[in-house]
Amino acid sequence: MSVSPGLADLSRLYQTEFVRSARAIGVLWAVCMLCFAIIQVVVLVQPSWIGTSEVRQGSGPLAVSGTLGLFEVCVDSDWPVPDCRGGLSNLSPLPSFQSVAVLVGVSLWAMWTSVLCLCLFRFCSAATVYKICAWLQLTAGFCLALACLLFPDSWESPEMRALCGESVGSFSPGNCSVHWAYILAILGILDAGILATLAFVLANRQDALLPPDTKDVTTGLLMSA
Repeated sequence: MSVSPGLADLSRLYQTEFVRSARAIGVLWAVCMLCFAIIQVVVLVQPSWIGTSEVRQGSGPLAVSGTLGLFEVCVDSDWPVPDCRGGLSNLSPLPSFQSVAVLVGVSLWAMWTSVLCLCLFRFCSAATVYKICAWLQLTAGFCLALACLLFPDSWESPEMRALCGESVGSFSPGNCSVHWAYILAILGILDAGILATLAFVLANRQDALLPPDTKDVTTGLLMSA
C-alpha cells in the first residue's frame, strides 16, 4: 500500500512544525531554569526572610526594627546602612536556621547542576538530558519545600526574640512578618515543579506533544514502508 504524495508532505509539515515548537519550548525552559537558579542564590543570601512589621508595642514604637535571614540579622540604625551581624563570609548560618540553610543550599546545588547538565546535549540524547534535569529540579523543589516548612518552626530563637519580641513562638512571628525572600522561596517551589514537569514532557515529546492526527499519518507511513 503506497502513501499519496500529499499525505507524505502533510506528515513532513507536521513533523517540521513539531520540531520547531519543541526547540522553542526547550530554549524557553532553559532560560527559565537559569533565571530560577539565580533567584535561588538571592533567596539564600538575602537577610529578608522575616522582619519587623509596622505595629506598635504597648503605647510606644518598636524598640528594634530590622530584618533577618538565614545567615545574618540586620537592625536599622541612624546610618543609611543597617547594622548587620553574621554573613556569608564564614559560611556559617544562624544556629537556629542551620538545617534550613542546608536544605536551601542543596536546592541551589541541584538547580545549578541541572543548568550545567545543558552541556550534555552535545553528548547524550535530548530525552536523557531532560530527564536528568527534571529529577534534579524535583530534588530542588522538594528541598526548598522542606526549608520553607522548617523555617517557621525555628522561630523560637534568641535572634528572633531580640528582633520580634517575646511573643515569638513556633509558627508565630510575634511583632514581625514574613518578607519577600521567604515569599520568593515559596514561589520557587512552584517554579521547580513547573520546570520539572515541562522537562518530563519534553523528554517524551514524541508521544506527549505530537498531534494525534500526525501520529496516525506517521503510523500509516511506517506501516506502508
